[in-house]
Amino acid sequence: MRVRKKKHGAERLAACAEILCERPTEPIPGGERPLWLEIGCGKGGFACGMAAAHPEVSFYAMEKVSDVLVLAAERAMAMGDERPAGLRFLRADAKDLPEWFAPGSLSGIFLNFSDPWPKAGHAKRRLTHRTFLSSYFALLADGGFLALKTDNESLFAFTLEELAAVGRLPLWQTDDLHASRYAEGNILTEYEKNFIAQGMPIHALRVIK
Repeated sequence: MRVRKKKHGAERLAACAEILCERPTEPIPGGERPLWLEIGCGKGGFACGMAAAHPEVSFYAMEKVSDVLVLAAERAMAMGDERPAGLRFLRADAKDLPEWFAPGSLSGIFLNFSDPWPKAGHAKRRLTHRTFLSSYFALLADGGFLALKTDNESLFAFTLEELAAVGRLPLWQTDDLHASRYAEGNILTEYEKNFIAQGMPIHALRVIK
């Protein structure tokens, strides 16, 4: 989907500098606080909601498109004094994650409604291709989790196949998250709200390293 260029996007991002991360000179190590990462944060609804629900966590929200990232960052800034102290945003591509985070530094990774790249020739671009999955599990600490939500049945089936290819099995999976026992504590994304309104089921899974 093409994103409309935002007016004064660079200036608007600069105004959110206090919650934006610059590319580190060395990968970010793990710390005493759990470190969670959302890959492809969109407009930031999930990141803001999850960080607020889990103030004990350092929550990083990643987006590679600046004109989308500015909306997420502004959403967080608009929370004012209620903005979670551990919430940060970064502009990066998933293939560059090892430059941002050290091996074993992450406690959780979220993939929410990632682009399904439906053409067969684009399989390697999918964020659940085995190349990406191997990178994620290298960044996760033992006991860390990978969580996925999608409306796309084909992407979900592909993900299960790719997980098996890298020797990983879900702790749980469901083809209808909101009708399952796993819905407790679920934070809705913008896409998710639209899909629910249309009566579409949400596929979800969680894998523990």
